[in-house]
Amino acid sequence: MTITEQNTYRLGVAYVATSAFLWSLSGLFMRAIEADLMTILFLRGLVSGTAVFLFFLVVERGRSWSVLRAMRWPTLMAAVLSAVSMMSGLGSIYYTTIADSMVIYATAPFITAFLAYFYIGERPSRATVIASTIAFLGVLYMVTDSAGGHSSLLGQGLAVIMAFSVAALAVVMRKHRDVSMLPAMAASAWLVSLSTVAFASPFAASTNDLWLIAGFGVVQNGLGLALYTFGAKRIPAVDASLLTALEVPLTPLWVWIFMNEVPSQATQIGGAVVLAALFGHIYAEMRRNRAPVTVAPL
Repeated sequence: MTITEQNTYRLGVAYVATSAFLWSLSGLFMRAIEADLMTILFLRGLVSGTAVFLFFLVVERGRSWSVLRAMRWPTLMAAVLSAVSMMSGLGSIYYTTIADSMVIYATAPFITAFLAYFYIGERPSRATVIASTIAFLGVLYMVTDSAGGHSSLLGQGLAVIMAFSVAALAVVMRKHRDVSMLPAMAASAWLVSLSTVAFASPFAASTNDLWLIAGFGVVQNGLGLALYTFGAKRIPAVDASLLTALEVPLTPLWVWIFMNEVPSQATQIGGAVVLAALFGHIYAEMRRNRAPVTVAPL
C-alpha cells in the first residue's frame, strides 16, 4: 500500500465512521418525534433529499448537469437500495426495540462480505466466515426471546431487510466507485417520500415535530449520506459495512441513556455475542489494511 493509497483509505475510514455516528442518532429522533411513521418518512425524505441534492450542486458546481445526464443503472440501483434501507430501518425502530433492530443490523458486514464475493470477486476471509457464524448464532438467540416486551417479529423482519439492503448498497457503491452517487442518495430520499405520500399526514405534525424532522433529515440523514458516499468508494465494501455497524452499539446506548429504553436480557446476551464477533472482525480487518507503507516509484 503506497502513501497515497493509505491516506485515501484513512480518509475513507474517517468519512464512513462519522456517518455512522450521525446515523446512530436515529433512535433519539424516532423516540422524540410524536408523528406517525409514514409522516416521518415523508417529511424526512423531502428534507434530506433536498439537502443532499444542494450539497451535490455545491460539490460538482459546473459539472452537475453533465453528471446528472450521465446517470445509468448503478445510480438507479443505489437509489432504490438506499430507499429500501431507510424505510425498513426506520420501520424496524418504530415497531421493535432499538436494541433488537441494531443487533440484527450488526450482521450487515457479514452479508456484505458474501455479496461482495459473488458480485465483485472480493473473497471473504476465514475470519469473516467464523465471525459471521458467531453473529448469526447471537441473533438467533435474541429473536427466540418471547419476553421482549415492545419487540415484534415485524420489526425484526424489517431489520433483516435493512441489513441486506445496506449490504447490497455497499457492494454497488464499491463496484461503481467512479460514478457520482450523491444524486442517487438524494433520489433515494425523495423516493421514500413518493412511496409514503398517500399515507402521510404532514399538516397534522406539530411545530416541535417539524423542527425535529428537519434536524433528522439534514444532520442525521442528509449529512450522513453525503459522508458515506464519499467514504465508501475509498475503502473495500466489507470495511465500509463494518464501520457503519459502529452505530449498532451507539444507537441503543443514546436511547438507554437519554430515554431509559432498557434492552431485554436476551437482547443484551445475544447483542454481546454479535458485538464480540463484529468488533473482533473490525480489529482484524483494519489491522490487515494497515500494511507497511511503501513509497511509490517516481
